[in-house]
Amino acid sequence: MTEPFTASDIAAAEKLMGVTYTPAERDQMLSNLEGQLLSAQARRGVVLDNATPMACRFDPRLPSFTMPHGLDDLRLSQRPLDLPDNDEDIAFAPLTALSHWVASRQITSRRLTEIYLARIEKLNPKLECYATVTADVALSEADAMDNLTRAGVSLGPLHGIPYGLKDLFDTKGITTGWGAEPFQNRVPGSDAAVTRKMRAAGAVLLGKTTLGALAYNDLWYGGWTRNPWNLNEGSSGSSAGSASATAAGLCGFSIGTETLGSITSPSQRCGTTGLRPTFGRVSRTGAMALCWSLDKVGPICRSVEDTGLVLAALNGHDAKDRGSIAAPFVFDARRSIDGMVLGYLPEAFEEGATDVDRAALVAARGLGITVKEVTLEDLPYGALMNVLYAEAAAAFEELTLTDADDTLKWQEEGAWPNTMRKARFLSAVDHVNLDRLRYRVMQAVGEMMEGVDALIGPFMTGPMLVASNFTGHPCLHLRAGFEQIATRSAASLGAGKLTTGEAEGERTFRVPQGISLWGQLFDEGPLLNLGMALEQALDVASERPGFPQ
Repeated sequence: MTEPFTASDIAAAEKLMGVTYTPAERDQMLSNLEGQLLSAQARRGVVLDNATPMACRFDPRLPSFTMPHGLDDLRLSQRPLDLPDNDEDIAFAPLTALSHWVASRQITSRRLTEIYLARIEKLNPKLECYATVTADVALSEADAMDNLTRAGVSLGPLHGIPYGLKDLFDTKGITTGWGAEPFQNRVPGSDAAVTRKMRAAGAVLLGKTTLGALAYNDLWYGGWTRNPWNLNEGSSGSSAGSASATAAGLCGFSIGTETLGSITSPSQRCGTTGLRPTFGRVSRTGAMALCWSLDKVGPICRSVEDTGLVLAALNGHDAKDRGSIAAPFVFDARRSIDGMVLGYLPEAFEEGATDVDRAALVAARGLGITVKEVTLEDLPYGALMNVLYAEAAAAFEELTLTDADDTLKWQEEGAWPNTMRKARFLSAVDHVNLDRLRYRVMQAVGEMMEGVDALIGPFMTGPMLVASNFTGHPCLHLRAGFEQIATRSAASLGAGKLTTGEAEGERTFRVPQGISLWGQLFDEGPLLNLGMALEQALDVASERPGFPQ
C-alpha cells in the first residue's frame, strides 16, 4: 500500500458493505486498518492450489441424525430384454439391459464400445459434448473386460459398460481442462477417486464430457454444448456434456457434479435422469473444487434404476476428502412403495410451475401412496448464494488477482469472472452469519421432511433447489413430459441466457420437462423406488431426441 487510508475511503467502502459508521468511528479505524490489509496481503502470498481444502468441513447431519442403514445392499429388477438387432436401440438401452447382455455374452464390451464411439464420431461435432474422446483407452479397457468375462470374472453391474466422465475429474495422462481457457492444456499425473472407482467397477472410459468453464453454464473453451432436442440451444450446465451425451445415446451413462443445479439443470434441459446424492456420500478427491461445502458427485442416466446402479459403484468413504462421510447405500429396485408418504409445497406448483409439473403431481397421487402438503419455514434461502460465491472466488482467487480471468470466453454480468470479482467485497462477518443461517435452514428442512419419505416439486419454482443443496439432501430429477417452446439460449457468448415463453412468430421445439424428488439424508433408496414408480406412470422416459441419428 503506497498511500494511507482516509476517512473518505472508509465511507466509500461502507456503501459496498451495506453499513454506516459515524465520522468518529471512521477516524478511530484509520490507525489499524493498514495492519488488517497487510495480514490479508501476507496470506495472498501463500499459493493455495485448487486441491487445498478448507479446514472447516460441512456436515449435513443434525445432532439427532441416525444413519438409516448399516450395510450396503443393491438389488436390481429382473427384467432382461432381448438384444436388439439395431445399433441405435442398443445404444439407448438401459444399463440393466446392457449389463445383462455383456454378462450373458450376447454382446462384447468391445462391440458396445465401438457402437458408442461410432455415434460419438458422427454426432459429437453437432453436440460438442465431449472435450476429449479416448478411443484407444476405451477399446483397450473393453478388451480387458471381455477377457475377464470369458474367464468367468465379473467386476459388477457396470462391467464392460462404456461411460462419459465430466472433464473436471482427473484422468492420468489425459487432458482435464475444467472447461476453462487457463486450464485447457492441463494434464494430471494421477486419477481422481471417481476415475479409479469406475475402473474398479469395470466401466469403460469413452472420454471426458464437457462442462461450462469452471463448472458454470454450457460454454467451454472448445465450443458450446447443445441440447439434443434442440440444437439451437445449450444443454445447460455445468454437467453439460454428460447430460447431452447421455440423452443422445453417446454413452451408457455419465458422471456429473452439482454445486447448485449442475446435475439437475442439464437433466431438466436434456431430459436425462440425474441423481444428486447426499453431500459427503461420493468422494471428490482429484476433482476440481468449486465450493468445498457444496460440491457433490452423481450419475446421469436414461432411467431411474440406472442411477442407483451407478451410485452403488461410486459410494464409499474417502479419508482424503475432508467432506467424505461413511454411509452404506441400500437400494432394492423391487421394493414396493406401498405405505410411503410423499410431501409437496403447494406454493411450488403455483406461479412459475408448468402444466407438466402439475401433471406429475397428479400422477404421483395416482400411485396409491399418501401425498400431503407440507410447509417450510420462511427464511431468506436465496441469501445463502453468497456462500457459493465466496467459496468459488476463493477456489480461483489466482485468476482474479492475476487477471487470468480475462481469458475466459464468457464475460457477461452473471459469468464467473464478474461474480468472483464482486465476491471480494463480501463481508467476512456476514459470511460467518450466513453459515449460522445455513444451520437454521438445515433445521427447517429437517422439520419439513419429518413424516415423509420424499418431497416432489418443480425444478426451479419454490426454495428447494437452493435449500436442498445447502442442506445436502439428495435429489432425483427425472423426465415428466414435454413442452413446445422457443429456443432458450442463443449460440453466442451469452449462451445460457434464458428467454421466457414463445416469441411471436419464433419457431418452437418439443423439448423435455422434468420433475424433482428430494429424499432423506443418506437414504436414496426410497427416493429411487418412488422415482421408478413415477417414471412408469408418466411413461415418457424412453422417447429419444429427434435430430438425425
